[in-house]
Amino acid sequence: MKTISILAILVLFLSCEEKPSLTANTIIDKAIEASCQGNCDHAELNFVFRKVKYKSIREGEKYIFERNFIDSTGNVRDVLSNDGFKRYRNDSLQIVADTTAHKYAESVNSVHYFAQLPYGLNAPAAKKELLGEATIKDKNYYEIGVTFSEEGGGTDFEDKFVYWVDKETFQLDYLAYSYAVNGGGVRFREAYNPRVVEGIRFVDYNNYKPASLEIPLTDLDSLFQKNELELLSKIETENVEVTLLKDN
Repeated sequence: MKTISILAILVLFLSCEEKPSLTANTIIDKAIEASCQGNCDHAELNFVFRKVKYKSIREGEKYIFERNFIDSTGNVRDVLSNDGFKRYRNDSLQIVADTTAHKYAESVNSVHYFAQLPYGLNAPAAKKELLGEATIKDKNYYEIGVTFSEEGGGTDFEDKFVYWVDKETFQLDYLAYSYAVNGGGVRFREAYNPRVVEGIRFVDYNNYKPASLEIPLTDLDSLFQKNELELLSKIETENVEVTLLKDN
């Protein structure tokens, strides 16, 4: 009778052992790398969203988010940075009540957040969880849940998000979220029109809503494939310009 060596048994055991699964943090890290190519940390971005001009400058942990528009009183420039929020009207600094400043700041931050996804998902306040896997339009995805801690999570820290990350390319193709402001709501977004500018990926979105606010976010991909979501709008980022900034 032939005997099997201990080495052969060990090799057989290791070959049968499953590869360790990726964590939510690792998946998001890979998604950011796939979309940024290492360029998002040091870049100036300019784009137009719904006829309003936006600009962001990131140099490491320092950031400046701006939006510029014209109203009946002239040119308005909102600036959100590490130092807080400021509003300028015709280049003159305005005094803005704290509650109003918070509202403006969240509005500016929201546009920049969605325009630069998945980059912002590594913020210290973001808490990530691997919820499972899903198949959408014959592609396989990791399903990542994201919530935010109260400290550093902004006034909308109670909002919940789900992101679908392609298992092969690590591109973020779908997302869903629930929010509490203005009576609350649930949205599902489908990315389209992907393009790369100076190594940074940008997409537009078809913006959908379900018939009920009670539907779990993780069920929205199934409803989307059944054509049971209502198309509300298109989220289009136009005239994108990127200038890469050298790390000093």
